[in-house]
Amino acid sequence: MRVSPRFFTGVSFVLIVLALGVAQAQKKEIKIGFCIEAMKGERWQTDLDEFQQRAHELGGVVVTRSANGDDDLQFRQIKELLKGGIDVLVFLPHDTSKAGRIVEAAHAKHVPVISYDRLASAPVDLYVGFDLFSVGLEQAQSLVDRAPKGNYLLLGGSPLDANSKVVRAGQMKVLQPFIDRGDIHTLADVWVPEWSATEAYIMVTKELNKLKAAPTAIVASNDAIAGGAIQALEDKGWSGRVLVSGQDADLAAIERIFDGSQLMTVYKPVRDEARAAAEAAMKLARHEDVESRAEVPNGTLTTKAILLEPICVTQENAKQTVLKDGFQKLEVVKQGLPLDKQAQLDKP
Repeated sequence: MRVSPRFFTGVSFVLIVLALGVAQAQKKEIKIGFCIEAMKGERWQTDLDEFQQRAHELGGVVVTRSANGDDDLQFRQIKELLKGGIDVLVFLPHDTSKAGRIVEAAHAKHVPVISYDRLASAPVDLYVGFDLFSVGLEQAQSLVDRAPKGNYLLLGGSPLDANSKVVRAGQMKVLQPFIDRGDIHTLADVWVPEWSATEAYIMVTKELNKLKAAPTAIVASNDAIAGGAIQALEDKGWSGRVLVSGQDADLAAIERIFDGSQLMTVYKPVRDEARAAAEAAMKLARHEDVESRAEVPNGTLTTKAILLEPICVTQENAKQTVLKDGFQKLEVVKQGLPLDKQAQLDKP
C-alpha cells in the first residue's frame, strides 16, 4: 500500500499547529490579582511597585485594587478580579476574620490564594510575610535592655488584625517574666483601632492624664502608633524621657530615632517580601511547587509560609541597615532634623 506524500504533509501541518498551540499555552501571560486592604501608610506603594516589577520580569501582569479599609468593597473587588480571569490571587485582608469568603470564592474558581503580610483566618494556599513573633521580641527586648524596671504602657495594633496578636505574643514572651517578678508594672494594655496614629494619640493622652510622672516605656507595636504616642508625650513635656518602640522603619520614625524621641523600630525589608510573593504567585499560577520552609498556626489549621527575618534598627545601626538599603534616604532624613542632629548623621 502506497501512502500519498500529501498525507505526510497534512500530518506535519497538524503537528506544527499542535506544537504552536502548546508553545503559546506555555507562554501565556500570567494574570495576578493583587488586592491591598488600603493604600494608607508609607510602605504599601513600595510593596506594590516591587511586586509589579518582579512579576513583570517573570512574565506576569498585575491587576491591582485598594479597598480603602472596607471589607465588603474588598470582597466585591476580588470577585471582579476573579470574573476577569486572574490566575492567582494575592491579597492583604482588612479584617482577617472575614477573609474566609474571599478564599472560598477564589477556590471555587480554582484560583490559588496568597495571603500577603497579614495572615487571613482562612485556608489560604500560602502566607508570605515576616516573622511577627520576632518583631514583638525585638521591640520588648530593646526596651527591657534599657529599662528592666519601671512602668510600661502597652499599645497593641488593630484588634481586627490577627498580626497584632502575634506581635503581642512576642512582646509578652520577653515582658512576662519581668511583670511576674514585679520589676515591670503595666499601666495600661490597649489596642489601637486601624493602627491609627490619631487613635493612639487620643488613647495615650487619656492614659498619661492619669499619671503624675512620665512612664518608663511605651511598647508601641508600629511606627504610626509610636508617632501618636510621642505626640501625646510632647503635649505633657515628656518626649525624649520615655523609651518608645516601633515597627516599619517609616521616615518619621527614623527621624524620631535620631532626634531621641523613639528608641527603635523594626525594619522589614518589604522589597524582599514583595518580590518573594511575586515569585510564589507565578509558581502557583503555573501549578509549580513553592518552596516554603515554615508553617504557621492559623486557627485549627496550619498554613505554608515564607517568613522573612525582621531587623531591629536603632541610632547605632540605622546607617548600616535601613539607610544603606535605600529604604530611607539619608538626605531626606536629615531634612527632618535640627542642625545639631544633622551633624550627628554626617559622622562616619
